[in-house]
Amino acid sequence: MAKNTEGTSMRSETTGPRSLNRLLGMFDALAKSPSGLMLSELNTVLDSPKSSLLNLLRPLVAGGYLSHDGGRYLLGPSIFRLAANIMSVWNFSDVLRPYLEELARRSGESVYAGVLDRVEKTIVYVDSIDSPHSVRYSVPVGAVRPLYSTAAGRVLLAYADEEFQEEYLRTTKFKRHTDRTLTTRKALREALDKVREERISVSIGEMFPESAGISAPIFGANNAVVAAIAIGAPAARLQPKIAVLKPLLADIATRASGLSARAAKGAGGSADGAVVNGSQAVRR
Repeated sequence: MAKNTEGTSMRSETTGPRSLNRLLGMFDALAKSPSGLMLSELNTVLDSPKSSLLNLLRPLVAGGYLSHDGGRYLLGPSIFRLAANIMSVWNFSDVLRPYLEELARRSGESVYAGVLDRVEKTIVYVDSIDSPHSVRYSVPVGAVRPLYSTAAGRVLLAYADEEFQEEYLRTTKFKRHTDRTLTTRKALREALDKVREERISVSIGEMFPESAGISAPIFGANNAVVAAIAIGAPAARLQPKIAVLKPLLADIATRASGLSARAAKGAGGSADGAVVNGSQAVRR
C-alpha cells in the first residue's frame, strides 16, 4: 500500500518537536519586534516554509495569541495574559511578593503590581494584596486598566521606549472617566515628565471618583522598568498620607529593583472606595 509521504511531511512540519521549536522561535522573534513581522520576515527568521508557518499562525491569531494587522503579525493579548500569569507565579511571587507584603503592612492599604501590555497598550495587574480595612481599593489579578488614567499605568508609560510612547500619544483615544481624568496629550506629556523626574506617580480620582493611587517603577537588570508597584485606597484616606507614603514606596521600590536585577542576572488584581473589575464595589 502506497504511503502518502507528502501528507506525512506536512504533518511533521506542524506537529512534534520541530513545530514546538518553531512556535517558541516565533514568539521570541515577535517579542523582539514591537512593530511586528511580515510572513516573509518570519519565513526568513525561522527558516521555515510559508505554508507551515501559516498552519501555525492561523490558530494562534484565532486564539488571540497573535494579532494580524496590515499584513504584520504581532503578539496578541492572550500571550500577554499568559506571560502575566507566568510572571505572577515566578517573578512576582518569588521576587516582588515579600516587598508587596512589606508595603501592605507598613502602608495599611491595598498594594498591587502591574506590567505593560504593549499590544493592547494597557496595564495588566499581576499581583495584589488587599487592605484589611472594610472600605478599601481592590484590584483583581488579571485586571486591565488604561495607562493614561492610572498611577501605575503612567509609570509604565513614562519609562517605555520613545517609539512606544509616541505611538501611544498619537493613537490613543482618551476617555474622560471622571472630571479629573487627563484627556489631552499635552497634559499627559507633562504628567509623564513629572513621573520621570520624581520616580513617583500620583492619581487622585482619575479612574474612579473616590479612589486614589501612588506608584513607583521596578527596574530590571538592564535598567529597564519591568513593573510598577502601587498603593491604592479611597481618596479621602490616601490623600492626607501621600507625603508619608511617597518615601516609603520609593524606598521599597528601590530595594525591590535591586533584588529583581540580581534575580534576573542569576536566572541568565463602592461608593465606599473599593474597585473590583472596573466598577464600584460593595463595602466588605
